Amino acid sequence: MEFLLLRLGDAHELQTPLFLLCLTIYTVTMVGNVLIIVLVVIDLHVHTPTYFFLVNLSSLETCYSSTILPRLLASFLTGDRTISVQGCMAQFFFFSTFATSESYLLATTSYDRYLATCQPLLYASLMNWKVRLQLVAGSRVVELLISRGITSFICRQRFCGPSAIDHFFCEEAPLLELSCSDIGMTRILIIVLSFLDVVFPFVFTLASYVCIIAAILRIPSSMGRHKAFSTCSSHLPMVIVFCETLIILYMLPRTAPLRQLNKKFSFSYSVLRPLTSPLIYSLRNRGVKGALGRVLRRAAACTDSSN
Repeated sequence: MEFLLLRLGDAHELQTPLFLLCLTIYTVTMVGNVLIIVLVVIDLHVHTPTYFFLVNLSSLETCYSSTILPRLLASFLTGDRTISVQGCMAQFFFFSTFATSESYLLATTSYDRYLATCQPLLYASLMNWKVRLQLVAGSRVVELLISRGITSFICRQRFCGPSAIDHFFCEEAPLLELSCSDIGMTRILIIVLSFLDVVFPFVFTLASYVCIIAAILRIPSSMGRHKAFSTCSSHLPMVIVFCETLIILYMLPRTAPLRQLNKKFSFSYSVLRPLTSPLIYSLRNRGVKGALGRVLRRAAACTDSSN
């Protein structure tokens, strides 16, 4: 059995512009995130806990985009919109895995910012290499457990009706709409797992930033407040963008009039948001801009010396 992905629309005249748009987004996303990873790895000045989590987030963004966009680009080129059931389940599993991991990594990064702002004297000892590795490993274990649970529930469904998925990739809600089985218990179990996937890390992140803002407001000098807030100014926009799009996407009803709007929010969440990550981190983060400047000066010096 195969599914038919209806993509972003059937209008023939839009296929080429959509292909070029998706190709540009994928290229910029990959180049931007890989550049951040390379800069942090080769520049010793940014070998700190914050940039350790940033590298993990950027690596997730590259994997995240690669589960959706290459398949979408290929369908634009070949016109083949079919996907096997096994391929669809694999795409959903990896997509949900990376999405879950990112939500927990954002929560972990907010905890890192909380310690840096509220416990500055104990920060180095509390956020050592062992703790960082444990936090990242823990987020990966949680992501695998939640994603495997949701995917196993969907794999148990019988798909015997229409095979057209009104979406541009295999997502949970459109897949369940095609099921011929009773999905009542499956929906309840998925809601419980989605609570662990979305709500818990969001509440943890929100609580961390409430404590951070309260600590910053207690700093007497305006310069001190500005310096403290600048340490999390690049992370906060990412949290806002990630959480608000995900919450809207999950809360928006899957009714026929809102189906296209739901698809647009999915495109914003799964395709456009990974594009904004390297832009926000490169434009608002002094460490990344400083690392880029040092690497470029080093490269220029090596070029001059070789000549």
